[in-house]
Amino acid sequence: MKRLAETSMIAALLTLTLGGAALAQDRISISSDWGNVTAELADNAAARALADLLPLTIEMDDHLRQEKTGNLPAALPAASRQREFSAGTLGLWSSGDFVIYYRDGRVPQPGIVILGEVQGDVSIFDRAGSITVTIDRAP
Repeated sequence: MKRLAETSMIAALLTLTLGGAALAQDRISISSDWGNVTAELADNAAARALADLLPLTIEMDDHLRQEKTGNLPAALPAASRQREFSAGTLGLWSSGDFVIYYRDGRVPQPGIVILGEVQGDVSIFDRAGSITVTIDRAP
């Protein structure tokens, strides 16, 4: 019985130790003339590659009155994709097409790579027209 308790405790400590590093999220800031928000990056290769490109300035256009899209200076690696998104999702449509979704929705196949989630009021992007955003690591 004591041996089982010790084994369980060791397993729990290893899970916390290893999981803590894997769960640590990078935070970024997205700044524009319309306002500023912060976001937490997802834990995948594409989001890590995005972080490596920072700081970035991207000209973004409105698309379908649900998102702002802009071209990244370099392609990001592939990662798993999904079709649904919610307001605040940061995504990657093609390997170099960065997207900020300001409304909930669904995209056609092959779906988007999730890059992160905005923590602030993403409705600042809910207006027609183009916007220049600066993306950098959050302080």
